[in-house]
Amino acid sequence: MIAKMRKLHLAALSYDRDGILNALERTHAVEIKEHDGTEGTEGDSEDLRVYLERLENTLETLTLYAERRAKEEKSAPVKDGFEVGYSEFMAAKEKKAWADRLTELVSSSLEEISASSAEETRLRRAISSARPYSSLKKPFSAYRDTKNFAVRLGLVPSAAWDNAQGKFEELSLFACESVRLDDGVLLCAVCHKSVLNALEGFLSACGFSACPYTGEETGAEHLSKLEGELSAVRDRQNAAEKTLSELSAEIREFKIYCDYAGFELEKAEASEKMLSTAHTFLLEAFVPADEEREVKAVLDGWQTPLFYEFSDPQENEFVPTLARNNKVVKNFETITNMYSAPNAREFDPNTVMSFFYSVFLGFIMGDYGYGLLMMLGGGFLYFKNRAKEGGIKSLAGVFAIGGIFAVLWGILFNSFFGIQLLPFTVMPDLGVQMPGEAATEQHWCWTFIGIDIPAILIISMIIGIIQIFAGYLCKAWQHWRKGRIFDGICDGLTWAVFSAGALLAIVGLVEDFNVSILTTVGAIIAVSALAVAVLTAGRHEKFLGKFTKGFGSLYGIINYASDVLSYARLYGLMLSGAVIAQIISHYSIGFITGGNFALAILGILLMVVGHIFNLAMGLLSAYIHDARLQYVEFYGRFYEGEGELFSPLGSKKRHVRVTEPSFAPVSGEN
Repeated sequence: MIAKMRKLHLAALSYDRDGILNALERTHAVEIKEHDGTEGTEGDSEDLRVYLERLENTLETLTLYAERRAKEEKSAPVKDGFEVGYSEFMAAKEKKAWADRLTELVSSSLEEISASSAEETRLRRAISSARPYSSLKKPFSAYRDTKNFAVRLGLVPSAAWDNAQGKFEELSLFACESVRLDDGVLLCAVCHKSVLNALEGFLSACGFSACPYTGEETGAEHLSKLEGELSAVRDRQNAAEKTLSELSAEIREFKIYCDYAGFELEKAEASEKMLSTAHTFLLEAFVPADEEREVKAVLDGWQTPLFYEFSDPQENEFVPTLARNNKVVKNFETITNMYSAPNAREFDPNTVMSFFYSVFLGFIMGDYGYGLLMMLGGGFLYFKNRAKEGGIKSLAGVFAIGGIFAVLWGILFNSFFGIQLLPFTVMPDLGVQMPGEAATEQHWCWTFIGIDIPAILIISMIIGIIQIFAGYLCKAWQHWRKGRIFDGICDGLTWAVFSAGALLAIVGLVEDFNVSILTTVGAIIAVSALAVAVLTAGRHEKFLGKFTKGFGSLYGIINYASDVLSYARLYGLMLSGAVIAQIISHYSIGFITGGNFALAILGILLMVVGHIFNLAMGLLSAYIHDARLQYVEFYGRFYEGEGELFSPLGSKKRHVRVTEPSFAPVSGEN
């Protein structure tokens, strides 16, 4: 159900604002509303938002190094969602200087690592270039031109040197010395300057690259210097890495401070929604009616002057939505909210939707082997993440509950990983014939108006009409809650009766049931309901609109039939998963019982991997297409949506869960 909201109006002194917001946050029951006339008000929130972003970037780095450290030490890293006492959380206010200093250390360490990495890359390239000259015994300056002779020192590719070596020897007034290296030839050529042009032509043709060094160092000394610089750079980089690793030990306290800074941002954003004078402020907020007493207890205990009152929201005022459901239905709220959160003035559809979603999910899987895995896997993930809200916890809950229905449907279909183990089968077969099996009697089809149709397809249509029937009842209830009794009868109850008649008629047309009388009864009910729907469709229109509206209602039968056919996807998804399961089990058992050890191992692997893959793909398809049936065929009958979820002050904590909730009076804290 959706909680009723009350509106809080509060006026107090400006210097009490921070303390009052701290006290209200403790109730987890107050969402600050934007006061009329405050749109566009500027405050400190933008600076705090930038500050928080910097903290989160720092935390991201610390988390990376904390995970590395935990892996090295074989310990558990500090994960989000750990519990923190309220007093410890609020004490984080005093740690701003520490957090800022830690942020600076992380930032400077990252800069050092980045600079060292770039310098290391440069030095590696320089070492690679200097290594070929490390065998030179004389300094580079010794290889310079004299008055009459030119000296050329450099590298030549090995293949080019082998091809051109004879041509060099043909030059006059020329001498050279070469040292073959792993990746080329180190060449020192000396010639009289009168033949320099000829020498340089030959060198150019050979791909000669001149030595870039000219100093007083030898090649070995230059290489040693570069390697020393590289070692120093690595030492600086390792020191920075070590600093980050040591700082990651502070991640728990830093996460607390990040969430506290986020809370300060929430308060700043809330303050921008208030009307303020030089000495006072006016606050408006929404409070769930069932928590009004706790909020009053906090405000009544405030020891400095303030005024407050509660009232009901105005008829046309937008109110946030807070769903109050049990632990089972709560898992399905995520599915509805992905489409659109219900608005606060409609009834909560999650209870009804969760039942149909689970039935359809179980029907699509249709195997009690898969159902057991869904229950065990979903239950494990649910309890592992029980401290969290939404996300993986809700998804796991949905699959675990769907697993219960998958077991029930699987028993009815007599399917255990695609194998028929039970001595009975309640539901018709899927009609799948494995290779090598003899043809069986056709008992997977039902005769519908003289046509053989897969029985499971007809069952899919029937449960689809049942959901559409429920959707129209929800529509009627939606109108009745708002006092529109006649609208609920005409637009909801009438079409629900039509759906019931259509359901009876379809059942009667299935010759295997041998209840043809239902066709007549269902047709009478459906036609009568349709006549009422056509005659009352234009009741709110004038003149010609009454006729056209009624005709449009009659034309809507086509859409109705289309919606019913949409439930054929239940059959299609179930059939694909069941066929794959049967094929996997058929061949796996064949391999295992074939008498060959290698094939037996292959059969076991095929059984395990194949069914895990089929389960994963089946769940993915079922999750998506089941949701589509809820959004379009079910919610399309009555759902209004367009709501915004209730977001109380202090609810945006990302890393910690604050315990020790207290509604005791809190006196003027700042």
